[in-house]
Amino acid sequence: MALSPGVSVGSDLAESAIDEQADTSIEAPGLNYYVMALFFIFGGITSLNDVIIPKLKELFTLSYTEAMLVQFCFFAAYLLVGIPGAMIVKRVGYMRGAVIGLLTMMAGCLLFIPASQTATYGLFLFALFVLASGVVLVQVVANPLISLLGSARTAHSRLTFAQAFNSLGTTVFPYFGAVLILGGLAAVSADQLSGQALIDYQRAESRAIVNGYLGLAAALAVVALAVWLFRHRLKGERHSPVAYPFGFDLLRRPRFGYGALSIFLYVGAEVAIGSLIVNYLMQPHVLDLPERDAGKLISLYWGGAMVGRFIGSAVLRLVSPGKVLAFVSCGAIALIAVSTNTVGTVSGYSLLAIGLMNSIMFPTIFSLASEKLGARTADGSGIINVAIFGGAVIPLATGVLADSSGSLGIALIIPALCYAVIAGFGVYARRSA
Repeated sequence: MALSPGVSVGSDLAESAIDEQADTSIEAPGLNYYVMALFFIFGGITSLNDVIIPKLKELFTLSYTEAMLVQFCFFAAYLLVGIPGAMIVKRVGYMRGAVIGLLTMMAGCLLFIPASQTATYGLFLFALFVLASGVVLVQVVANPLISLLGSARTAHSRLTFAQAFNSLGTTVFPYFGAVLILGGLAAVSADQLSGQALIDYQRAESRAIVNGYLGLAAALAVVALAVWLFRHRLKGERHSPVAYPFGFDLLRRPRFGYGALSIFLYVGAEVAIGSLIVNYLMQPHVLDLPERDAGKLISLYWGGAMVGRFIGSAVLRLVSPGKVLAFVSCGAIALIAVSTNTVGTVSGYSLLAIGLMNSIMFPTIFSLASEKLGARTADGSGIINVAIFGGAVIPLATGVLADSSGSLGIALIIPALCYAVIAGFGVYARRSA
């Protein structure tokens, strides 16, 4: 978010920025635009994984388990880099932290060049981990940076507006990524080749991936330079000291612990479904689409989440958040059941419609889990952001089931079980803490 692409790991620092720097109001209109660009870019980059997974799967003749290592390596960065990233930002400041994150992202993009030249899947995975590490660091910066660029009274409004740019990125990037990256240059596939012919094919086909990420590297360089030029615009920046043991003791509270588990499962289910969309829609009994055309439809999945946020923001004012969460979770399960038990258009588009169900899950789970935490809200936010690691684990488990069962439909049982647990949390937390 695509937190998921729509998730931001910097919300704990955002709360700190709003609470501790409420008197700091920075008038820097140009910087506002660049921070919006950060939300757009890191949302889009995360959703591009759904495009390169089927590409790498075909190039290296991977099983679904092996292909899902793309998401495992990407979302492992949330577990390994999230807390250290926050510590780096507290040491060097928001602006320099953003530059470090952007340059790390650029380095990850550039690593696709040697990965392509050597036709090495492991190097592609390493490049994705480096890229994701930069994404996490930029997310740690982006929300609090938005909160500083204006009055504290309107900080939450600006954060919501910035998240819209994140959703826009998750919707736009997969479409153009499918156009640039998917679709073969030859009327053969990797499983028909061997030896030097296979290596040459892999190098030629992976150039499409490289070209796309080189364009991103250039854009990241421009944004990094712009942010660097604004590095002295934040005056009087302050940070709270690092708190140990990072709030993990909160997991002993049943409501919060269940909520953190639900975040883990939600991100995992959302990412797992997004990762399988192309291969699922290509199946003869579903839409039987060419790879590139199936890739373009990923935008409907993430676009549904974007539209659903606007609808959900209105519904949540009228209906208990816990009841809404339980309803959309059951809706996701129902859509999985429809998709796996039908064929053709109904099967394909019912799977894509799950994006609409996903839309309000993260913020609703977060708010329900964080009720009554008081001064510990920032600690809770940090733990919940670590739970985004579910985007690494659940897709990998789904890939293992797809390989062992030989059916993508059966593999979708895992996301369905995740949604069932989330529905239970909605019922559990339907009343105020």
